[in-house]
Amino acid sequence: MELALYHPELGYYARAAQRSGRAGDFVTSVDVGPLFGELLEIQLAEMAAILAARHEEDSGTTSQQPPAPYAAASLSPVDLVEAAAGNGRLSADILRAARHRDPAFYHRIRLHLVEPSAAARAAQARTLGEEGERLESSSPDLPVSFEGVLIANELLDALPVHQVVMRPEGLREIYVHASGGSLRTIEGPPSTPALGAYLDRLEMIIEPGWRGEINLRAVEWIRAAGRSLSKGFIIIIDYGHEARELYSVTHAGGTLTTFTRHTSAGPERSADAPPWLEDAGERDITAHVDFTSVRAAAEAEGLTTLGFLDQTYFLMGLGAATADAGDLKRRLALKTLLMPGGLGSTHKVLILGKGVGTPPLAGCSFRVRVT
Repeated sequence: MELALYHPELGYYARAAQRSGRAGDFVTSVDVGPLFGELLEIQLAEMAAILAARHEEDSGTTSQQPPAPYAAASLSPVDLVEAAAGNGRLSADILRAARHRDPAFYHRIRLHLVEPSAAARAAQARTLGEEGERLESSSPDLPVSFEGVLIANELLDALPVHQVVMRPEGLREIYVHASGGSLRTIEGPPSTPALGAYLDRLEMIIEPGWRGEINLRAVEWIRAAGRSLSKGFIIIIDYGHEARELYSVTHAGGTLTTFTRHTSAGPERSADAPPWLEDAGERDITAHVDFTSVRAAAEAEGLTTLGFLDQTYFLMGLGAATADAGDLKRRLALKTLLMPGGLGSTHKVLILGKGVGTPPLAGCSFRVRVT
């Protein structure tokens, strides 16, 4: 999966600046237009204000009046880190909204775009346009240390996973084997004891015949992100479930799948030839996120869970219901972002904090619910 997606010359994500959208293979919330970024900016501005207030408390000073326009530029900068930033479209939408709605916040932002694809990084300056003045860094890696907000929109589902299957004799792992110029899957012993330990930690009972994916990389990523964040927030937006649902009869066949031209996996050619093996490097490969393990790993690094909810309720808390819907295109975009059964309910939002207490957040003000 890592080779197919991220090989520097042949990988699916490495070879193009953008893979989503009408001309791509799948649609994200960013693809429906700037509205998603505009709503997200409201939450980010609030988080920046919370950080400013914490700085005042730590320094022993308090302000009786809110800062006048641009006055917050004299406050401490706030790092905005976007992981899996691609060509920077989401950050561009956020920055344009901030420049228009809250110039004081805009001038505090130091933007860091984290993206492994050299092709995508090369396209970021063009995508950002004038807002490129806020760009502090563009790199394949997270900043070593930052204070502000980290956004990861549809990152974890594309991290390489281990696929496992339970047999009467115990847990087995699914491997990819090259034979006669084609790829097929074979079963073998687990490549690492961490796979069994992962399920044991969750106290999950996997019945014989059930398959599932274990994303050790997601756990490693959130722990590294938690260590890099000195103070602030992490917002993870992705599709997935709590572990009790992910590792249950509901998903007993596993969730590993592939997308091409907006179509998910077709039928298997045979028991050892799943669709995600076809056209390696030409298709997206993805698996649902285990939010239980991601949250536990974050909390082990000293972060606090501030909210876990459907994207619908998160955006409603940010004022989606009263947002200026404008023309038909924006009304359709709003519907796409909120519609149950689509992006609104399949995508979950996990909000974490570090060193900021447990403040009430606009994104959690409508309803904190996971369907």
